[in-house]
Amino acid sequence: MPAGGYMSGIFGSSPVDPMQQHMAKVYACASELVPLFNAVINEDWETVKKLQQKISNLEQEADVLKKQLRMNLPKGLFMPMSRQDLLEVLLTQDKIANKTKDIAGIILGRHMVLPEVVHEDYIRFVQRCVDACKQAKKAINELDELVETGFSGQEIKIVSDMLTKLDEIESDTDYLQSGIRSQIFAIEKDLPPVDVMFLYKIIEITGEVADSSQRVGSRLQLMLAR
Repeated sequence: MPAGGYMSGIFGSSPVDPMQQHMAKVYACASELVPLFNAVINEDWETVKKLQQKISNLEQEADVLKKQLRMNLPKGLFMPMSRQDLLEVLLTQDKIANKTKDIAGIILGRHMVLPEVVHEDYIRFVQRCVDACKQAKKAINELDELVETGFSGQEIKIVSDMLTKLDEIESDTDYLQSGIRSQIFAIEKDLPPVDVMFLYKIIEITGEVADSSQRVGSRLQLMLAR
């Protein structure tokens, strides 16, 4: 039975379903980063512009869902998690969409070109960051089951395994990010200094998509431990 079933009947509206809807929207936003960076590599600025607009729209839709959930979150939750925990997970989810929007805005605004030496690795890096977001979404989708079981039993093990996998994916992104930074460092004297500065900035914000996804997992882990 979904959390909105008996929970909403007895205790008022459950926040779990809106949390999951918000995370689904955040993932839809982040997943556009792969086609965006492919378009950047191809220097297809028309496609970059369309994807930037799409990302911006999805981020706005996620923002609306976030505001609705914050406004409607019951003060007294009869659930095995606190209102503060839920709000912190929500705000961490929201950062993923915000970072994605920042990346697309900077790239389009500056018509940023990625050096050819990092093309393949950058797509791998971006894909892994999106994988982290997908894994966080998978874990959030277990929240209703966790509520149903009162945060106990086999469901805890299932979610813990998901979060271990999320940590592994985030470690992959750190490794890939480090390699890309080294490749840029090796050629940075041949590039305009302002371009180099923005390249490092984009690399950093792309990595933050995975970092924020992993923090969603860390918040869930804390909830499991209580």
